[in-house]
Amino acid sequence: MNEAQTTLEPTVAVPPKRLYTYDELVAEFPESNQPCELWDGELIMSPSPSFDHQKIVLNFYRRLHAWVSQRKLGEVVTAPIDMVLSPHRAVQPDVAFIAHDRLSIIRKVIHGPVDLAVEVISLSNRNRDRLEKRDLYEQYGVKEYWIIDPEAQTAEVFYLEGGRYRLHMRCTADQTAASRLLPGFEVPLQAILFGE
Repeated sequence: MNEAQTTLEPTVAVPPKRLYTYDELVAEFPESNQPCELWDGELIMSPSPSFDHQKIVLNFYRRLHAWVSQRKLGEVVTAPIDMVLSPHRAVQPDVAFIAHDRLSIIRKVIHGPVDLAVEVISLSNRNRDRLEKRDLYEQYGVKEYWIIDPEAQTAEVFYLEGGRYRLHMRCTADQTAASRLLPGFEVPLQAILFGE
């Protein structure tokens, strides 16, 4: 038997993955603009969004903020802001609307589901935005969920009915997306995607 055959690699014990509560996360980590979410206690950190992603988020935010502010309907905010859904679940919607009668959920962060959440799909998070967050927002009662897909140049608007999401509309870049939760709020998708 040669030496290579008799040498064994040492066994290295891999520490178990650390699971956090939201309160532990806040206590142990400094405040940051880095995208950071808590999924069943697991800390998920992502690279900063792309320039184009942020332009789309801001285009949508400006229109929704102006519309909501003019009517004094509530508050609109963009990520990064934590929406704490449970001790082990905290996510950061790209854009969020909280109705005036529910502003008490806003403290240092948002404690509870917002009324309307918007996610702009990133290539690296396609499954999370389209499936996992949709299921999560449905489970916790976000009344309306918009998914904007820059690659497909589509927007889908879902509304909560009987505890389940129903598709209100799916539109392409040459069409106008409309809210069911906020009647009268409409946005030409072209303007959101390209800033026109």
